[in-house]
Amino acid sequence: MMTRFLTSVAALGLTAGVAAADYKLTILHTNDFHDRFDPISKYDGPCSAEDNTEGKCFGGIARMITAIDAARARAGDNQLLLDAGDWFQGSLYYTQYGGAMVAEFMTQLEYDAMAVGNHEFDDGPEGLAEFLDNVSFPVLSANIDVSGNNLLAGKVSKSVTLDVGGEQVGIVSVLAVDTSETSSPGPSVIFSPTVDAAQAEIDALEADGVNKIILLTHVGLSEDMRLAEALSGVDLIIGGHSHTLLSNTAERAAGPYPTMVNSVPIVQAYAYSKYLGELNVTFDDAGVVTEIVGEPILLDASVTEDATAVARVAELAKPLEELRNKVVTTINEPLGGDRAVCRAQECSMGTLITDAMLARVADQGIQVAIQNGGGIRASIDAGEVTMGEVLTVLPFQNTLSTFEVSGATLVAALENGVSKLEEGAGRFPQVAGMTYTLDASQPAGSRISDVMVAGAPIEMDTVYGVVSNNYVRNGGDGYKMFRDAANAYDFGPDLADVTAEYLAENAPYKPYTDGRISQK
Repeated sequence: MMTRFLTSVAALGLTAGVAAADYKLTILHTNDFHDRFDPISKYDGPCSAEDNTEGKCFGGIARMITAIDAARARAGDNQLLLDAGDWFQGSLYYTQYGGAMVAEFMTQLEYDAMAVGNHEFDDGPEGLAEFLDNVSFPVLSANIDVSGNNLLAGKVSKSVTLDVGGEQVGIVSVLAVDTSETSSPGPSVIFSPTVDAAQAEIDALEADGVNKIILLTHVGLSEDMRLAEALSGVDLIIGGHSHTLLSNTAERAAGPYPTMVNSVPIVQAYAYSKYLGELNVTFDDAGVVTEIVGEPILLDASVTEDATAVARVAELAKPLEELRNKVVTTINEPLGGDRAVCRAQECSMGTLITDAMLARVADQGIQVAIQNGGGIRASIDAGEVTMGEVLTVLPFQNTLSTFEVSGATLVAALENGVSKLEEGAGRFPQVAGMTYTLDASQPAGSRISDVMVAGAPIEMDTVYGVVSNNYVRNGGDGYKMFRDAANAYDFGPDLADVTAEYLAENAPYKPYTDGRISQK
């Protein structure tokens, strides 16, 4: 089938008049909420009640509710609210409630459909299954086969067709195929290639007469662009996973909203409840998109928080307060945990975490620490540092893992860590006890040089003691070379506790970087 999008004479749509048969659809969309039920700071971390009162905070579920209600009131009769995955994981609320709190608020918001995100598997199939039992809207993924898991079988659909104002709108979803590396779906969940799975489901919908098809993905912008090039029959891609801001007005946007690839519009709305995507699409009676306009809405202080939601979140927060408010230390400048930095170069949060790891196990003969940049989930502002802030940075309940590998394996691990630099992948290696040089201009697999351990050149045949987190040690983020490491012990203390204790022991802590990762 031909690609169903008419090239516009304007940046975002046609200037022609609207025919009587035209169908207008408003799509509200979110992605990568990551349990940010509370407002967030400009660093995507916790924002104090005082700063919130002063108008310095963004997002949070209470603002999201207000924004969605207002957008629905603006829209016409035909509306959809869609989510591109990863509501799970990222704050103490997930530690306390798992997916139950997510289910409560997503149900209240009356989502029409959701993509399975990789972090929906963070508590294994069991955690996702419990969530699915508590929601009534469809949760989708076409490229996973869950029939072999008795908890998930029959609960995740490949697509759904929704009747919106008398018109049939098809929603197809796909999930990143490396989810087995970035989360814990287990061996019973089988992944298939995204293009093949999506095209098969699109073809099936078209065979049923559906001519308006949205691809709701959790694969990241670069993969969305590949899908747009490879697929036929897609009218619109709504994405998540890469936490990308597409916007026509924001200075730091990665591209326009929508971004056009092969005449297919692609949208994404950053992460952490900071934005609500709002898109208005016009189809003709053949299902061809004739106009598409919109812009993510920044949920800043101009968006009033819903009072009922504020009260409900405060109620749910009560069990967390004692732990959240414990002061760990004081810092005189921000600790940088920005996603874009920690996944591309040395960052002060990565330096802190790896220093803390190594200090904890140095008396065991461990020489090197490695932390995946994707495990660093927020920055911390200057001032008092609370345990709640540390847990927001390190929410995954990972434990310290110690093991032994050769120098050659360590170099292979570093190469893996920088192999997807262009994609901003979470495998980027923050380190302690070692230094290395990165040349991003070289092809993946040959980017690392000048590796030093304890000030001496690494020796390929020498065995080194390494500390990491249990997720990386067990092959997460592509670190498969660590799976069979000698003398592995994966059940050390929680990484967040180790980091908090190191901060306390070194109070007042001064954030720093020291050039342990250099770039050509």
